[in-house]
Amino acid sequence: MKTEKLLLGAVVASVLVVASQSVFAHGGATGVVKERMDGMGVMKEAMKVLTPMMRGQVEYDAAVVRERSEDISRHAGGALTRLFPKGSLDAPSEAKSEIWQDWEAFSALADQLRVMADGLAEASENGLMMAGEMPAVSGMMGGHDGTMMGDQGGSMMGGGTMGTGASGGMMDLSQMPADGVFTMMGQVCSACHTRFRIEK
Repeated sequence: MKTEKLLLGAVVASVLVVASQSVFAHGGATGVVKERMDGMGVMKEAMKVLTPMMRGQVEYDAAVVRERSEDISRHAGGALTRLFPKGSLDAPSEAKSEIWQDWEAFSALADQLRVMADGLAEASENGLMMAGEMPAVSGMMGGHDGTMMGDQGGSMMGGGTMGTGASGGMMDLSQMPADGVFTMMGQVCSACHTRFRIEK
């Protein structure tokens, strides 16, 4: 249990650091670069609301979790990738050219973010993980290499995806505690930022 809380804290901290840095980068943005920065801003605000709930620092509110998860979902997947037309690197963009060199991985992460956000919305009524045994999610959290599916061979970089259906090795996110799904969603955000965003 302590390990899972430490993992949640580390993931959340890294996502919030990256998100807070982007606030200062929006000055002078126009066109599609501004549009995608605005979308990232919506997701950042959602994370700022969700984070203290997932840490147990403020009262858990399932309706707010669902609403903020839906905010993230609306800006993920295809809604996100359409905001990255090839070569849109005009300042103050923080996108790396690697996005277009490995579009498949970038798209997979954008889709994975949408799946996780939808899963969190569905899991919102489950509340936070209670003290005691963690559900069978530990293998899903992945190792230090960034894999999400453990020994099943999938990874956050697009090898295998987890859906909200429980068939063929897919995890049913709707049955997990909300903070477990939130941690996994944060891992997707961090993986994308690490690989495809310029460090400031």
